[in-house]
Amino acid sequence: MVSLIYTAIISDLHLTDSEPPKHKTKSRHPLWKKFKKKEFYIDESLVQFLIFLQQEANGHHIELILNGDIFDFDSVMSLPEKAIYKINWLETRRGLFPQLEKSLFKIRTVLEEHSHFIVALRDFINNGNKVVIIPGNHDVELHFPEVQNEIRNILTLSEVNQNNLVFTSWFYISNKDTLIEHGHQQDPYCICENPLNPFLLNYNELSVRLPFGNVACRYMMNGLGLFNPHVEKNYIMSISGYIKFFFSYLITTQPLIMWTWLWGSIATLGHVITDRFAVPYKGNANQEERVNHAAAQSQATPAMVRQLEELFVIPATSNPLLIAKELWLDRLFLILFGFIIIYFIVSTLKSYLDISLFWIFLPLALFIPFFLFYARSVTSLVSEYKEPSESLLTRQAEITKVKRIVYGHTHVSRHEYYGFVEHLNCGTWSPAFTDVDCLNTIEKNTYVWITPDENHANVRKAELLQFITKK
Repeated sequence: MVSLIYTAIISDLHLTDSEPPKHKTKSRHPLWKKFKKKEFYIDESLVQFLIFLQQEANGHHIELILNGDIFDFDSVMSLPEKAIYKINWLETRRGLFPQLEKSLFKIRTVLEEHSHFIVALRDFINNGNKVVIIPGNHDVELHFPEVQNEIRNILTLSEVNQNNLVFTSWFYISNKDTLIEHGHQQDPYCICENPLNPFLLNYNELSVRLPFGNVACRYMMNGLGLFNPHVEKNYIMSISGYIKFFFSYLITTQPLIMWTWLWGSIATLGHVITDRFAVPYKGNANQEERVNHAAAQSQATPAMVRQLEELFVIPATSNPLLIAKELWLDRLFLILFGFIIIYFIVSTLKSYLDISLFWIFLPLALFIPFFLFYARSVTSLVSEYKEPSESLLTRQAEITKVKRIVYGHTHVSRHEYYGFVEHLNCGTWSPAFTDVDCLNTIEKNTYVWITPDENHANVRKAELLQFITKK
């Protein structure tokens, strides 16, 4: 009898803690991080979804792929009441660093807050179904084996079903016909540089190297509570858009937002530079053992792991100037440099010609058009990454011998063909509101459903669907 394999893929749930956090920090405004309020938790939708899948499978077992950014470690702002480790000033305002003990606290916090979903997931696995968790860029801390064990312990699975919960390095091959990965390995701002061993050793403290985009999320977006990090149009605007937003919301809520941006940008740059000089953690396993382990967990071969690694994009952190441009620090340095040069010239002329220092405003006025021209010529590349190219998909398909590839990461659901490769993006379930009042949202709760063909049991078809929660 042919075993029928049903596969469901969801990504970008962004499960995190609620706002205000448990350490009782007062929110500054009713709209401050409103998207993190418990009223927008998706636990009930996820519980209904798991029941729905089992009904749709008609008694057959299901392979549920949680394709990255399931847990949002970057947005966790809770702090332990009696910490046995040091928590510095920056962590109290932007969240705990990605160090082992702190990552364990964060996953416990998230699992506790979303216990309704966790109980349903436990029942789902104990019913004989399989769950595969693929780390994304917002849950890089899942690479800690101890964090994975914490999830296993909280799920309290029966002994016979322990192997039905699998953690992978960055991809998974389902039924030899579908490659699934989050997609951040092709985004220069969100890439995990070495998913087989992303650990750093700093003064005997084990930590994870975060992608640049996630460092910026922590130090900048966590301090900009009226901007929703799940929707680009919430924080990437035109100059007129920022001005309108400032006078509509920020002037009463966060009038010193420029100061928040400045020190957040400098902290981001400092963290990224520090990580570049940090010592990679070698551990007990060698590279060959890591490759073999990743292959076994992903249902791939060691050769596939190595060849897929070669397709990783070059990280943006390898180009400090590019990082400075994305943080707008290049424009700040240009203004300061221009002002210092102009002040030096006018001061020198004053000593010879006895002119007023107010003459400094004339060259400054002449400098403004050149500055505006430069500022407008600099374009952000963060929002340019949308989907993988046809050549990349083709190469991945050739390496893994599949004809279907599923991504997440962009929060944009899609289903299309690139040559012979079927490409799908399972979208998002996150609180992706397009307005500060959290009244309007993008299309969400989409998933990929791969089922056996009615006429050919060995052939599967994929659909991009939307789950509607029952009230």
